[in-house]
Amino acid sequence: MGLLGALPSRFRRERILIVGCGDVGIRALRQLSGKARVLATTSQFDKRALLRTAGCTPLVANLDHPVELRRLAGVAHRVLHLAPPPGDAGKGWHTDPRTRALTRALARRTPPKVLVYGSTSGVYGDCGGDWVDETRALAPQTPRALRRVDAEQAVRAFGKQAQVPWVILRIPGIYAPDREGGTPVERLRKGTPVLESQDDVYTNHIHADDLARACVLALWRGARRRAVQVCDDTELKMGDYFDLAADVYGLPRPPRLPRSTANAQLPVVLLSFMSESRRLCNERMKAELGLVLRYPTVREGLLA
Repeated sequence: MGLLGALPSRFRRERILIVGCGDVGIRALRQLSGKARVLATTSQFDKRALLRTAGCTPLVANLDHPVELRRLAGVAHRVLHLAPPPGDAGKGWHTDPRTRALTRALARRTPPKVLVYGSTSGVYGDCGGDWVDETRALAPQTPRALRRVDAEQAVRAFGKQAQVPWVILRIPGIYAPDREGGTPVERLRKGTPVLESQDDVYTNHIHADDLARACVLALWRGARRRAVQVCDDTELKMGDYFDLAADVYGLPRPPRLPRSTANAQLPVVLLSFMSESRRLCNERMKAELGLVLRYPTVREGLLA
């Protein structure tokens, strides 16, 4: 039985809006197809056919043009917001004007019954390898994490102002063999180094299909006004993850470097991911969303 198979029929007649319908949004859309009326935004005219084929009604709306978002007011009972913030450019590098524009648009008419937002686990910053649950204080340390914190604040403010329940999904590294860039294969082929074990960081993962299922479940089962970490049961340091992937794909394991050497050899963006270490707890995801992981660890996901 599908995720929505046991839901009352009135839920299946509801309209759902997916904002930012990229890879994960398409996967969620396929879960919902035939079980609910789904609309999805896109800023690309040529993507409308793909969305229709996936089973939804496309709405052309650019989150960077707030006037275009007015058409989204009152169109759906439940909203799944997966659009990322803009990049670093501009004076508002630490804010997310897209989420703020969306919430203003949704407040113009009858607000939705729930707003689900896909955030990032990067909002916690470096936790020194500690286990982290949703009560951990936020300590963003990169511009992209600051923008996500701003987006979360916008979602909370909208919920308070419009009396709308919200669910914030804090998402780590997304992977899947059928996702563009969804495995470390290219990096392994290039022989990009990883850190030596004593300098390495813990990373967290979720298969794109399991994430899509979590998004759908959050639209109905998420507790009111809660953050939920969406991750699998993997407990690996980054280098061990790449070693595992290399073994799965029959490629050489990457070379190891001490952090002192890596700082001089690796790109700044890559080093930023090597500077934050945490282990995410997923008990709330399992208990409140009721998600049974199809891929409990990255081993199952990479081998699938």
